[in-house]
Amino acid sequence: MITKAIIPVAGWGTRRLPITKIIEKSMLPVGNRPLVDYSVQELIKAGVKDIYMVISNVEPCQVQEFYKDNLALNQYLIDRGKEDRLKLAKTLPDDVTIHYTIQDPAGKYGTAVPIAMVVEEYQLNEPVLVFMGDDFIWNPDGESAAEALIKSLKDDTDSAILGVEIDKSKVEKYGVLSEKDGKLVGVVEKPAPEEAPSNLINVSKYIMSPELLQRIVKYVDEHDFGPKDQEYMVTDPIEEYIKDGGTMRVAPTTGEYLDGGSVEGWLHANNVVCS
Repeated sequence: MITKAIIPVAGWGTRRLPITKIIEKSMLPVGNRPLVDYSVQELIKAGVKDIYMVISNVEPCQVQEFYKDNLALNQYLIDRGKEDRLKLAKTLPDDVTIHYTIQDPAGKYGTAVPIAMVVEEYQLNEPVLVFMGDDFIWNPDGESAAEALIKSLKDDTDSAILGVEIDKSKVEKYGVLSEKDGKLVGVVEKPAPEEAPSNLINVSKYIMSPELLQRIVKYVDEHDFGPKDQEYMVTDPIEEYIKDGGTMRVAPTTGEYLDGGSVEGWLHANNVVCS
């Protein structure tokens, strides 16, 4: 059973300025909850007990504040006979812990960096779910992304990647999964529709085996990309892992990918969730 998950939520959210001057991108509301909480609650339902969030070194951290118990609010609700709302104010069950790792925005940058930081800090040596903090899969009447990933595993040493089905005419905006016999062969970045290997896109939701996690740590530690050079992309060590014989299962989902990274995506997410 997989009981640990990593969620990177650091960064300035520059695509969403000016609102991200005062609201962290992962805390932008979709319906009555922040973006990141859709992933958090999904992971909890899938059996995750320890969540490792990588946050920025900005205080106060709104993510931390959201997942704390607000004792003053709880007492206010009790004093006014609104105990029925206490469950809405409690954002984490008692048996789930969020651990925080601080990432300096001026340091190394890219999707591999926060994963490597958590693996090194907590010496993780077991399969871990990895979800980004500013998007989620909406599938209220079906299998969640976390459930689909876990179900796809055939062996304890496997990794897995989520593949979201979209209309093939729209694939040129995304990384598209190339697969064979349910295993990832590679990710083709922004192909023309007629050249796309599938209609499954990569939305950066994974199960990572201990071997893959160590490869990510090594990749970040051994490279020294400058701030204007390439990012530390997690797809680089994933490609090496596959090339060297590692197995990454492809877990398809029919859920809808909702992304809060752009204004249009965030508005669409609200329309979908609130409809």
